[in-house]
Amino acid sequence: MKKSFIGCYPGRTPSASSTSARHILSARKQYYYGSSTSLHGSMANTTSFVASTTPSYTRWVTGPDVATKPDYDNIHGPLGSLMDNIFMRVFRRKLAEHVGFDSSLPQDDYLGLIELTQAMNARYSNRTEVQQIAQSTLFSLFPSWLPGQFATLFSKPYPEFSSRMNAWATRVGGTWLMGECEINDVVNKDGSILKDQGLLVKRCRFLEESGCASICVNSCKIPTQNFFMEDMGLPLTMTPDYETYECQFSFGVVPDTQGELDARNTPCLSRCPTAGSMRKWHSGELQEKNSICKFMENES
Repeated sequence: MKKSFIGCYPGRTPSASSTSARHILSARKQYYYGSSTSLHGSMANTTSFVASTTPSYTRWVTGPDVATKPDYDNIHGPLGSLMDNIFMRVFRRKLAEHVGFDSSLPQDDYLGLIELTQAMNARYSNRTEVQQIAQSTLFSLFPSWLPGQFATLFSKPYPEFSSRMNAWATRVGGTWLMGECEINDVVNKDGSILKDQGLLVKRCRFLEESGCASICVNSCKIPTQNFFMEDMGLPLTMTPDYETYECQFSFGVVPDTQGELDARNTPCLSRCPTAGSMRKWHSGELQEKNSICKFMENES
């Protein structure tokens, strides 16, 4: 049975980690709105995920000014707000099914999706497990036969057409999740121009609302790239910019090793709701080691 994360997870007894997502959200609200909400019970101890709303690291990424944050609720995809709402409900339901619990917020509340994603990352200490859950969620949005058939009928014989098609489809079906985006050209590794095979997210809503580079990489970037490559047979490189919150989708472009390491090793965002504690959780460490996210740290 699916349960809200405000309580215990299925098969688990209540513990500090089982309520961590609630306190992650509380800290994020405190950062944005100045709430004086305090941590509850033992979560206020040193083992809490949220030790402070300001990272103690000497290196972090500031990101864009919060005062210039777009009105995301009024940014809609080409099909309009009604379809965006349907897309959000379906996506959240599928994610909740794979995770095994859900937020208690209404299904049409974007912050409910953020709560669910934060809770998923707080529940699983293995980054690969988080990535696999997110990839499986993307796969479940389609009929089970479609991704494999798409790879056979489109991606392999018509890679350029498939890349342009998926850039368009991602804009249509993903604006509600990411915010305003536009089709653009991308430069391939050999210097050639790939016309209309890119999608530029101008300021990613998912990154801004989660406030966490670790969640961005492990719940979005890596699983989305893996879904397109492994399930749809189409290479995709996603390049997030943590200073501007832009994200460049480059369909038909295979991710390069250095670019992937750069994304994994980005410092914490200064507005991280866990003050970097999510990184320690996924590394199994409570003490600070350095400013690189242990959840994203290079696996060599």
